[in-house]
Amino acid sequence: MLSLEGSLGVNIGVIFGNLILTLYFSDIINHKSIKMKKLFSLVAFCATISLTAQTMAFTAIEVKVKDYTQNEVAEAFDKVFEDVQMNQGGVVLERFWNGRTNGMTHRLVFMSTLGVDLVEEGSINPDKNEAFWSKMNNYIEEWGSGYSGRILSWQEGDTEKNPTVHIWDIKVQDQNQFKAGHESILKAFKKDFEGRVAGFGTYDIGKPNGATHWVAVTGKDRNDHLMLYDKLENSNKFLQLIQERGPFEDVKDYELEILRRKQ
Repeated sequence: MLSLEGSLGVNIGVIFGNLILTLYFSDIINHKSIKMKKLFSLVAFCATISLTAQTMAFTAIEVKVKDYTQNEVAEAFDKVFEDVQMNQGGVVLERFWNGRTNGMTHRLVFMSTLGVDLVEEGSINPDKNEAFWSKMNNYIEEWGSGYSGRILSWQEGDTEKNPTVHIWDIKVQDQNQFKAGHESILKAFKKDFEGRVAGFGTYDIGKPNGATHWVAVTGKDRNDHLMLYDKLENSNKFLQLIQERGPFEDVKDYELEILRRKQ
């Protein structure tokens, strides 16, 4: 785990920043997989901003990395972004643990404020950018699916201390009701969620397995997550608040580890 940016310490309902990506693809195609040969403009953002004022969005791309090349991928990530000054936004490199889809091992997530430029033109050295994607093509065995959505609620946390992410893909009946219930849980159990990222948002394009929304919580490791769930599920107050989110359907859940975070 290296070069993770520190926590911005944002409260519930205020998002520290997320990513967007401007991707320009060429020569994409290969029957079962997607190969990205050129990405001329990449990048992301991240400004502490109230969700009531502006909406944050994300795009995630799943990949299958060749065996024993994770360190090389992380080093290439560090190299291309080391001197980049972002207006706002960010980009995250994550590793899948439990719940992988079609053998995918990692994913890149780009987040930003809708309608806002991520970086100044020319802020990414073209040679570095070209070298990065050339290396990525060498290290990546297969490009998987991509999907995009919005972030409706976000509590920022310390991802150096809590780098393990548990995500639930769900189908929500009433988005506003679920959001209100989600934030009520974070408020009622503020101490238990202290230092953890906790988010809720939509899938709008490329909905994975038909999911309409997602919930994310970070923790120190898997055991830390299990201890949190055990404590919450033995609370009558928590069980009541869960019901107040309204009807929803579980689609899938999976576990990730944050390897790099540039913002």
